Amino acid sequence: MSGFDEFSVESVYAELLGRAPENKIEPRMEPMRRAMEVLGEPNKAYPIIHITGTNGKTSTARMIESLLGAHGLRTGRYTSPHLARVTERISIDGEPCPDETFVRIWDEIRPYLQIVDGELEARGENRLTYFEAVTVLAFAVFADEPVDVAIMEVGLGGITDATNVGDGTVSVVTPISLDHTDLLGDTVEDIAWEKAGIIKPGGFLVSAAQPAGAADVLLERAREVGVPFRFQGVEFGVEARTLAVGGQQLVLNGLAGRYTDIALPLHGAHQAQNAAVALAAVEAFIGGGEKQLDADVVREGFASASSPGRLEVVRTSPTVVVDAGHNPDGIRVSAEALKETFGFSKLVLVVGILGEKDAPAMLAELRTQYRDLVEDICLTQSTSPRAIPAGELAELALEAGFPEADMYVTEKLDDALDWAAGRADATDDFGGGILVTGSITLVAEARTLLGK
Repeated sequence: MSGFDEFSVESVYAELLGRAPENKIEPRMEPMRRAMEVLGEPNKAYPIIHITGTNGKTSTARMIESLLGAHGLRTGRYTSPHLARVTERISIDGEPCPDETFVRIWDEIRPYLQIVDGELEARGENRLTYFEAVTVLAFAVFADEPVDVAIMEVGLGGITDATNVGDGTVSVVTPISLDHTDLLGDTVEDIAWEKAGIIKPGGFLVSAAQPAGAADVLLERAREVGVPFRFQGVEFGVEARTLAVGGQQLVLNGLAGRYTDIALPLHGAHQAQNAAVALAAVEAFIGGGEKQLDADVVREGFASASSPGRLEVVRTSPTVVVDAGHNPDGIRVSAEALKETFGFSKLVLVVGILGEKDAPAMLAELRTQYRDLVEDICLTQSTSPRAIPAGELAELALEAGFPEADMYVTEKLDDALDWAAGRADATDDFGGGILVTGSITLVAEARTLLGK
């Protein structure tokens, strides 16, 4: 690839970043509808599997993509945030959007976005945000390809999320818990109501097992718009799982059949649950949930699934695991999986958290989950302007019960990783490992530093 192409992607990215920071989400739909209108409705050019939820969205999206690809369908996948490059957000057939396509389509849609920006500014409103603009680009790229099906992950919430100009043939809701409470509400019912906004007439709801209050809200919405609904633990689910080298072996009960001997190269009970949801979504999409899929094709789809940054081993001796657990529930399920899978006798934590997250609750969860394993914790920060400064995070860690004597504080991640490696190596029986967690930006930078 020539340097020119790479520079072009970087220059598009700089343009996008010049719009509004990613966490500046506008709760509005009109500008997205207008953008789709001036572009000739690329959001209606292909069927959509639309995914919302608090945890597991990206892993579930990637498994759905893998299963659909195994069935010979050309897929587009839109997820956020990215780990290394912005092109990862818009994937074609499981690979980041080619640089040339990314730049070409951006150049084509830019004048239309400027029309929408102009209209918004004339009304005294903010122009299209970063997230809105990337979402428009994704819809346009998928229409240009064209894809057979687009898997669209909600950025935040559902009802007023930029992706919601697309109508899901299948709407998927992964586990709901409290996150972004400042924007979405502070009960699971409020959050579920927001996320239920992606359930549309003519669609089909597939939901993970949910807290009772959240399930009631989703059911009510599905009945209101008259769509079929299937819930994990009622109509489908994980029948059995056993640990296997590099992942786990599953038996899944789908909507239309039982699937045995599934090798899933991802760790943890939560990924098995995500796999069941992904399978049900694909059954709903391909046969309306009435027709059993070819078991060999399903096995092939799951065997090629991956989820970078989710309990991913990025280095050995000592073993370094990165995990983008960015809320208390995410940290809890990852901890259960990590303890089950890796058998560490000692764990060194490297933690960095973004300002909009519930850092005290996340640190308290880390303390609870790893009390017997962790003797050392490093508080650090990513280069994101939204990162909580390492010193402030250390104060919160003390409040969460981490002893000051076991704590190391540094603003530089490379320094944090060096220190952690030294501490893990000091374990007598070579059973020491390192977990880098807290925010996706920290995980992304750690993967880059460690050569992923």
